[in-house]
Amino acid sequence: MKFLSRAVKVIKRTKSVKSIRFEKPEHFSYLPGQWTFLIFGDGPERIMKPLSFSSSPTEDHLEVTKKLTGLRFSELIDDLKVGDTLSLDGPYGSFSFLGEHDKVCMLSGGIGITPLRSMIKFCTDKKTSTDISLLYSNRNEDEIPFYDDLMPMQRANPRLVVNMTITNPSPAWRGLSGRLNGEMIKSTVPQWAERIYYVSGPQPMVESMTSLLTEIGLDPSQIKHEYFSGYNRSNAGEELVG
Repeated sequence: MKFLSRAVKVIKRTKSVKSIRFEKPEHFSYLPGQWTFLIFGDGPERIMKPLSFSSSPTEDHLEVTKKLTGLRFSELIDDLKVGDTLSLDGPYGSFSFLGEHDKVCMLSGGIGITPLRSMIKFCTDKKTSTDISLLYSNRNEDEIPFYDDLMPMQRANPRLVVNMTITNPSPAWRGLSGRLNGEMIKSTVPQWAERIYYVSGPQPMVESMTSLLTEIGLDPSQIKHEYFSGYNRSNAGEELVG
């Protein structure tokens, strides 16, 4: 579905991550975790990129979130202002969760949190019975997208546990540190072997995590993943011209 929508809010999540909220068209529906194309321009100069919805279907707006890399698409996102109109095409994707499993673990790195944030917000708003354990890795504690969003959701949702790990922590950091690994999963995720795993992030991280999960004994049927397009490979993946 292609449609025009107006930007209604711009949110600076961190110094290098920005969210854009758009009006939700009447009767527009999508599943938590799905994605859309954002389209700038028209004709041969058109630039578009797939971005996951960081919003939940339970919210009255659409939201996408982008790490600002300095490349052309990021510059266009960074320049968006309230009132600007943009073309969107979606929703797409099968990486979604509506509360159909009793116990899940969500593993994410960096901006890959966006589809998982959509799922977590949906489950929190709908008060699903799913036991959700999130393990979220970032490089620095001042660059954690949605930190100020996830922690209130944890307080509001008794079935949600959020654990964050920092790979380059400052001396002041008091949480987990280091890359996601098998021992971290086993020590922080109750009934870790019984869960369905949702993995989202840069492609190397997703590939590493899927391999790790099978190595610690999980069946491939327990693992669902999303490669986060444009963030996970080289700069060539940043934008599509079509």
